[in-house]
Amino acid sequence: MIGAIAGDIIGSVYEFHRIKTKEFALFQPACQFTDDSVLTVAVAQAILTDGDYRAKALGFGRRYPSASYGSGFRKWLHIQDPKPYYSFGNGSAMRVSPVGFAFETADEVLREAARSAEFTHNHPEGIKGAQATALAVFLARTARDKDVIRQEISSRFEYDLGRTVDAIRPYYDFDETCQRTVPEAIIAFLESDSYEDAVKNAVSLGGDADTLACITGGIAEAFYGPVSPYVRQKVREILTPELWGITKSFCAKYCPGSCA
Repeated sequence: MIGAIAGDIIGSVYEFHRIKTKEFALFQPACQFTDDSVLTVAVAQAILTDGDYRAKALGFGRRYPSASYGSGFRKWLHIQDPKPYYSFGNGSAMRVSPVGFAFETADEVLREAARSAEFTHNHPEGIKGAQATALAVFLARTARDKDVIRQEISSRFEYDLGRTVDAIRPYYDFDETCQRTVPEAIIAFLESDSYEDAVKNAVSLGGDADTLACITGGIAEAFYGPVSPYVRQKVREILTPELWGITKSFCAKYCPGSCA
């Protein structure tokens, strides 16, 4: 989970100033957490407490109103009794990594990923993006085999994971859909040799950098193990005490050693 939040923070400065290179320092002075981190923590808090993803997203979203939400989600936050709005945006995938860490079977992961998406993103592609991301996290920490991850995600969700980062990069642009974010984020992980390399792959695509790196970062942490003390400390410094406290509690229960 810290890997996903760190990816969001690292990518935050490149969301609207996109780059096509891996030659950059992980953390810049302007790095900050965005809606990706806020809603990832909301999902984690739901798992730690009552399983009410919708209520936690509402609560955290309204407590952190300036976290650069998409227009659809921002409108949803300000409705008295908000309903799903048939979104297939990548917001369902960016917040789902805690599901992949917390549940112990693929069926549970797929069920909970759908639940974490459908209170806003009830379009089939929105649910699919959340499920693919959560299952990739789950397989990364259990199967620990990139060929298995590639095959399972490709066959189950019909994503083209046979491309390369170098082939995608020249033609890829900003895109907020699950369909053109989740496969690319998974490929960024599959082609990496470390957590840092995975996140740099994601940012270097030149797209929705914070969300790409958030999705990739969660999978990479599950596969490579806890992020470095430096990355963990930067996350702690940048998050609010509330967000860090919940992150730490979640990691203590589901990712032992990652918050040490």
